[in-house]
Amino acid sequence: MTELIGPELAEDLRRRSLDVYRRASAYAEGRGILLADTKFEWGTLPDGKVILIDEVLTPDSSRFWPADGYRVGANPPSFDKQFVRDWLEGTTWDKNSPPPELPPEVVRRTREKYLEGA
Repeated sequence: MTELIGPELAEDLRRRSLDVYRRASAYAEGRGILLADTKFEWGTLPDGKVILIDEVLTPDSSRFWPADGYRVGANPPSFDKQFVRDWLEGTTWDKNSPPPELPPEVVRRTREKYLEGA
């Protein structure tokens, strides 16, 4: 990344990303939830101002685990789309072609996970 955008901007994005992550993680932890990981998408305006783009800290861009259910080395319960990922791993989908249609049960359970973490 540093080679593509330069060391100053790369360090700025690193600092910004860690700042947002630390604040979100502390907020979640105070509610008994671990922010396991997330992604941020940054952009720049024509004047060079850095902006955070796309959605952030949602069940689509992050993984959230109940703190009391976390065990090292175990696949913890989650409040995100991990249920869909796990279901897809059990299919023959090659990850290149269009994915298979989700069964109603998978959609229902994923919705429940999102609501449970809200």
